[in-house]
Amino acid sequence: MKDAQPNTVYLKDYKLPEYLIDSTKLHFELQPKGTLVKSQLKVRRNPAAGAGLPPLLLDGVELELLSVSIDGQLVPASRYQEIPAGLSIEVEKPEFELEICNRISPENNTSLEGLYLSNGMYCTQCEAEGFRKITYYPDRPDVMSKFTTTIVAPRQYPVLLSNGNEIERGATEDGRHFVTWEDPFAKPAYLFALVAGDLQRVEDSYTTASGRQVTLQIYTEAKNIGKCAHAMRSLKKAMRWDEEVYGREYDLDIFMIVAVDHFNMGAMENKGLNIFNSACVLASPETATDATFQRIEAIVAHEYFHNWSGNRVTCRDWFQLSLKEGFTVFRDAEFSADMNSRAVKRIEDVSLLRTQQFAEDAGPMAHPVRPDSYMEISNFYTLTVYEKGAEVVRMIHTLLGAEGFRKGSDLYFDRHDGQAVTCEDFVKAMEDANGVDLTQFRRWYSQAGTPVLDVTDSYDEASGSYTLTVRQSCPPTPGQKEKLPFHIPLALGLLSAEGKDLPLDEAGNTQLVLPVTEAEQTFHFSGFAEKPLPSLLRGFSAPVKVRYDYSSEQLLFLMRNDSDAFNRWDAGQRLAFAALGQLQKDYRNGKTLQLQPELVEAYRSVLRNRDLDPALVAKMLALPSEQTLAEEAERIDAEAIIEARKFARHALAEALKEDLLESYRRLHKDKPYSPEAADIAERSLKNTCLDYLCATEDADALLLAQQQFDKAANMTDCAAALAALVNYGNETDVDKSLETFYERWKLDTQVVELWFSLQSGSARWGTLERVQTLMAHPAFELKNPNKVRAVIGAFANRNFAQFHRTDGSGFEFVAQQVIALDKLNPQIAARLVIPLTRWKKYSSALGEKMRQSLESVMQSGKLSADLYEVVSKSLQ
Repeated sequence: MKDAQPNTVYLKDYKLPEYLIDSTKLHFELQPKGTLVKSQLKVRRNPAAGAGLPPLLLDGVELELLSVSIDGQLVPASRYQEIPAGLSIEVEKPEFELEICNRISPENNTSLEGLYLSNGMYCTQCEAEGFRKITYYPDRPDVMSKFTTTIVAPRQYPVLLSNGNEIERGATEDGRHFVTWEDPFAKPAYLFALVAGDLQRVEDSYTTASGRQVTLQIYTEAKNIGKCAHAMRSLKKAMRWDEEVYGREYDLDIFMIVAVDHFNMGAMENKGLNIFNSACVLASPETATDATFQRIEAIVAHEYFHNWSGNRVTCRDWFQLSLKEGFTVFRDAEFSADMNSRAVKRIEDVSLLRTQQFAEDAGPMAHPVRPDSYMEISNFYTLTVYEKGAEVVRMIHTLLGAEGFRKGSDLYFDRHDGQAVTCEDFVKAMEDANGVDLTQFRRWYSQAGTPVLDVTDSYDEASGSYTLTVRQSCPPTPGQKEKLPFHIPLALGLLSAEGKDLPLDEAGNTQLVLPVTEAEQTFHFSGFAEKPLPSLLRGFSAPVKVRYDYSSEQLLFLMRNDSDAFNRWDAGQRLAFAALGQLQKDYRNGKTLQLQPELVEAYRSVLRNRDLDPALVAKMLALPSEQTLAEEAERIDAEAIIEARKFARHALAEALKEDLLESYRRLHKDKPYSPEAADIAERSLKNTCLDYLCATEDADALLLAQQQFDKAANMTDCAAALAALVNYGNETDVDKSLETFYERWKLDTQVVELWFSLQSGSARWGTLERVQTLMAHPAFELKNPNKVRAVIGAFANRNFAQFHRTDGSGFEFVAQQVIALDKLNPQIAARLVIPLTRWKKYSSALGEKMRQSLESVMQSGKLSADLYEVVSKSLQ
């Protein structure tokens, strides 16, 4: 075991910064082996922090200190001390100018935090605590300063970028060149950015609502310059949408995006200079799938929206991370819903929440949207903070309505512009703008876990009254055994026997949001000639689990008649859950498996319904994933889940073969590619049908996939066909197709990552051995997070069958890779180990093998704080 545990940081211990930094001037002399950094800081005592002149404590990690000066005079060594966390300096007056010189080594920085090299390009990643790897500084979000940055570099790095507006450029006497950037808006150090490299750019402009002209630039390597157009269109859409929906204009003269191959995250919202993982910004029809096009649109919007919800108003401390992330995820989800299919977007978001965030809520790393403590802040860039945090914001929107929410957001931005604030400040602005009390609602920020609503109903024929009783509970989570009742907005509709929405109040409203605020609550409705059928939690109005004893007939009825598209899909999911649950039970008992005919008929009726959005049909045809089935299980029997779903998929494909083939042929059109919603919807359903057809392993179906692969004019159809072949085709033919694909695209990094993930995600026996072979492939690089996610991450997170091999070899493999990665990139290692942390929920034999693999990680030597926190909590 580890001898010394990392320190735990607690929200309750938050203290104001002792000193503030009014301005920050940075001077970089870029050299791979020994970059020099000089910082000039105007420091003053924080009057709100108390009296006296305590030592100035600056954060610093892996820095070589060269000199310290105050007001132009070198500080003697007796007045400062290098400490494990940074630098401590004795202070003699309340205001002074501090100058520090230090040296760093970007080429040795494999953690991808601070300043590092990626394919010969300098770039930074400072959120959450990467700036301390650049220079000594109070690296905390509540210290906001105006930055001026000068970058000096050899001519081999012609592009030199930083935050704000360019104010000067020129040449140095020794033949190098420099550029100076000035950011007029105060920001914390985590929003600092620097890029230097031999890059090309595409440029456009945008005219704001008030008539200001903004230059827009996207930078990338020359080979990728033709893949920036979609990101530029997405940026302009986002700028317009933010003006129209939130009244927020961009505030600088220039907005820049840079694509970087080596990046731990998807993207980073640094003020005016967004740095993106290449996979999240580069796309062309030939190289990117529909899902990639939509993801890029969403991520570009997300990072742009941060300009206000995260930059102009930032978080006081990292416990408040959801203040900026939850709010911005909600904003980008609404943007994507407006740009594409709102129903499909909601289904996708809820699927992610149910499959992964609910699992997080039920696991050893469960934490509130606003955590109480952490060992390593990087571990709290989680689905709870982001996705559940967005659901909390969505609930406020539901409770206040669109107009009320806009009033609240306007007040929030106006009241706190230029400040570092808390989740409480956000909720308070919503309250003050609308004259409401959200005291109980705040429990969503402080209580962990997924609430459960048990719903029962009754109908009195004599009086025509209908009663709905709701009981709420929340399972214990680490450190929180008992939970107080949440304020849960429960959106409700009631359907007649004819499938029509019934009026629920005197105003004739056919949908109401019921305020569930007590442990048990009853709601009464009257005026019904017969017992209505409830449509519960419409639009997934709260991140909860709802239990209501629907019969198969009632679920079929909701699938066909509910006016709420989300609940139509959800009814189908519930029906599939029941069928798959019975198949799992029969498998365990050694019975012959038979698929319930109700499920077949339900899917057939959906497939034949031409009035539905094809994208919604594709979602409704998808069986719940193995991961979703596992999350819903009391005790996970991985083998039964795998076999039940495999059988159901094959049985559905056989039963619906003619309908699937008819739909495929109808939608298989020869026309130019377009990433617009209608075309994406048709391709989505077409390729869903193709995958089902190939699940029969019928030679004609596989020939269809091969023909689509050979003739595909876009990556969506090409990748869908290749995936079907990889999962169901003849091994010899598949290997030939994989080789053809690789030879065509081997020079395109993002397509090669797709090629990796298609193989690693395949459920066929032998995939583990294939994954090990892929790790030896020349295109694989353990230091590149995207390659790690494409190979090891796809195997651990998407290949349920192979990861859960009964001999435990899948677990052992992932544990070994986690150990190796921890020495290179602790953030990636800590995220990769997550699939092993749910061992307590698995059947005894498999769970024990998972635990042993976790133990092997713990016993492997000194772990990073990132990895130690996850593994130690999982083994408790």
